Amino acid sequence: MSVPAVNLPSGASYDPARVLPGFEHLRRFWDPAHACVTVKVLPGEFYVSRQEEMISTVLGSCVSACIYDTQRGIGGMNHFMLPEPIGERGAWADTVGRAARYGNDAMEQLINAILKAGGQRANLQVKVFGGGRVLATMTDIGQRNIAFVKRYLEAERLEVRAADLGDVHPRHVQFFPSTGKARVRQLRGRTDGVLVDGERLYLKRLANDPIKGEVELF
Repeated sequence: MSVPAVNLPSGASYDPARVLPGFEHLRRFWDPAHACVTVKVLPGEFYVSRQEEMISTVLGSCVSACIYDTQRGIGGMNHFMLPEPIGERGAWADTVGRAARYGNDAMEQLINAILKAGGQRANLQVKVFGGGRVLATMTDIGQRNIAFVKRYLEAERLEVRAADLGDVHPRHVQFFPSTGKARVRQLRGRTDGVLVDGERLYLKRLANDPIKGEVELF
């Protein structure tokens, strides 16, 4: 699969050939404020890169982990809505047959993809964001996600360099995988309603859409 073309300004450069296999389909666009290509990660997706670009996402109840190798300039971001499939309480690695929509799968896949791209586990550091209480009728989702990601990182002995979790507002997260730098901004006003509606629809889809295919662990 080829990487869709990105409209770049004069003098800007971006090498589609350096996009890692399996990530060609994600949406990319030029961000003039940061003068770089930005990859947008949606719920249930993750992305890993070893070139200078930005990864962005918007979080409500969801959580994103930004994980990077401090020595090799490789990193990535995931975006998950639920810690694990309802009714299942298996081990972290019990992921075969599910998708990156769930936290336990999303974490495993992100870490494995970074290692496959050349990262070293001993060099990995983590920044985590999200888990806001934005769904009034399902107030425990954000806290469940926060509790899960904290347990996971502690169990895996991964170093957490920064965290911005909880509260009641959505967040816009920007992550630079080559450096590990991250920016987070709270969103208020009209964006809240749009995001909440989107999360409700995504939850409904999770409930109605059976898992298809298998997850390959490296």
